[in-house]
Formats: sequence, C-alpha cells, structure tokens
Amino acid sequence: MATSIAEIMAVTAPVVDQAQDGGDVTVTRGVVVDRYGDVACEKCGSGEKGDELLLCDICDKGFHMRCLRPIVVRVPIGQWLCVDCSDPLPVRCMCLSQRKIMHFFRIEKFDVTEIPELSQEETIKHKRKSRPLTLTKRRRRLLPFVPSKDPNQRDAQLRTLASALTTLKMKYSNELTYIPGMAPRSANQSMFEIGGVQVLPKEDIETLEQCRAMHRVGGYPPLVVVEDQFQGFTVEADGPIKDLTLIAEYAGDVDYLKNRAKDDCDSIMTLLLSEDPSQSLVICPDKYGNISRFVSGINNHNRYGKKMQNCKCVRYSINGEVRVLIVATRDISKGERLYYDYNGYEHAYPTHHFL
Repeated sequence: MATSIAEIMAVTAPVVDQAQDGGDVTVTRGVVVDRYGDVACEKCGSGEKGDELLLCDICDKGFHMRCLRPIVVRVPIGQWLCVDCSDPLPVRCMCLSQRKIMHFFRIEKFDVTEIPELSQEETIKHKRKSRPLTLTKRRRRLLPFVPSKDPNQRDAQLRTLASALTTLKMKYSNELTYIPGMAPRSANQSMFEIGGVQVLPKEDIETLEQCRAMHRVGGYPPLVVVEDQFQGFTVEADGPIKDLTLIAEYAGDVDYLKNRAKDDCDSIMTLLLSEDPSQSLVICPDKYGNISRFVSGINNHNRYGKKMQNCKCVRYSINGEVRVLIVATRDISKGERLYYDYNGYEHAYPTHHFL
C-alpha cells in the first residue's frame, strides 16, 4: 500500500539550519552580513548598514537596497545581479524578424507597379473571392503527471516535501483553505475578476480529477524538494515530465490582498484581481500548502531568467471559483529545477533585481 504524505509528515523532522560560512564570508539569502570591511554602496558610498547591502554575484559591487531604483524592499531570493550585469535583452532587428516571418510563410515580395490593371467586372469578381484567412490552432489538452514506479523512490520524494513543510511549520494541504478572519470562500468567485477568467475545459477538469485521485492513493508527481544555499528550498524533477503536464494546484490560505500588502512571504500568489482592489485575493502558503510553495519564480526582465522558465502558473475558473494550476511549458528532464514567471499574467511585480 502506498505511503501517504500524512504518514510521512508525522515522522519527519525539520531541516536543521546550517550557517553558510566561507571563511571570512557569511551570506544570508543574498544579503551581505559582515562580509568585508571595505564593501561600500556604489550609490551613496557608505559602508554602513551591512545587513541592507546587496552584493552583485558577478562584479561583487555593493548596493544598499534603499539606494537602488526601483527600491528593493525585500531581500532577493537566490542570485542577485546589479543593473550593469543583468544583461538586458538586445533590441531585435525588425527587418530580420520580418524576413524570418516571410520565409516561414513563403511570402514573396512584389512591386505594386507591376500589378496589371483589372476591369470593373474582374475587380468585383476578385473582391468576392477575397476572404480573410482564418487559422485555427488546435488546443492542446493538459496531461496528468506520471508518478515514479518505484515505491521507495516515491517515499523518498514525499520525505523531502514533508521535511521542508515541517521546517517552515506548515501543514500539508492540496486545496485552497479558507480560515476565519481571512477571505471567505464566497469572495472567490470568477465573476468578480476584471474581464473574467478562462474556464477550464471539461477534458482538463477530468485531468485535474485524475491527478486528485492519484493523490488520494499516494501518487504524486516525480518531484523532490532540495535546499539551496542561496535560494532556500527549491523543487527538482526526479523523473522526466512532459510538456503540458499538470504538475500541481497552487494551494494555501486565501486572503485579501489588502491584508498582505506588507507581508514578507516570498510565495504569495495572485488568485483574483477584482475591479474593487479591496476585494482582490491572494494565496498565502505560510500555514497550509503543498509542493507548489517551493517552486521558484524567475526574473522576467533578463534573458537568463527567461531561459530557465519551464512551467507557468495559469488561473482558471473551475465551477465558478478561481484556481491556479502549475503546468509544464516544455519537456523537463530529471534533475532540472522548476521555475515559473513571477509575472505570468499581470506583468506588475518588480523583479528587475531578482534572479
């Protein structure tokens, strides 16, 4: 019989925090703490407030969080690059893009002066035949995840998740939770979303239900939670994952965005964007959550971040409620870390100085 996550959580101890000491260097989540005595901010020239001094991972230059523009209000998780080293995307040549498009669709250029003049009758006939070309792209169905066949491997995967949840003093939940004092379930209605939310098709609902059925019998996606000295807990594939695989539903407590304006949790996910900002909702996996809590976000403002993205968070209307699903955007190999775009749909989160 398959081991459940509840059984593993009951006997799992938290991960012991280890100091990341490299001789005379101490790093805590990207912030320099007593790193070097001569490190100074490149903006203000001061070396004071070392706990607020960020050090670029490429050029080793220091910057106070308050001296950066825009101001960095939270300590970045993982690698941090200064503006000079972030390598913005180059401006693409429009002519080259046009040539590629024309070549792909086999479009040939011609001189308008060489078009023969048509009679009135031929012109009318030509207009009748001219109809807009409509291309219909076949929608691709979401795929259910494929659990690892080896039961020992599955148990090892669950132990890594249980250890991470226990370390953060969280309880496992694969659903959205509505706690008294936060947002009620009645606030999560897709009709409140600005412009509406795409409805999850019937066949994809079947895929979601199939994944939930596997959860109930101890089947989970082939993923492990690993601890990185810079990024903290992250998620790696423990087996191949195909493109468009439904990896997990983003789970956690549902709360109003206004209540979390100053929250320092690094995994808050947008759930519902209402026309009334006071009614907008977020998912906060700080008390309850699943493996989605540990999937890393990437910086969508530089080429290196975008190359790392291999999954995305998509909001769907399911039975009139908004839910967030994590879906693979390409084939993922074993050992590859999972990354999604912070700004998957609203393009508003300031990630210029994030990995």
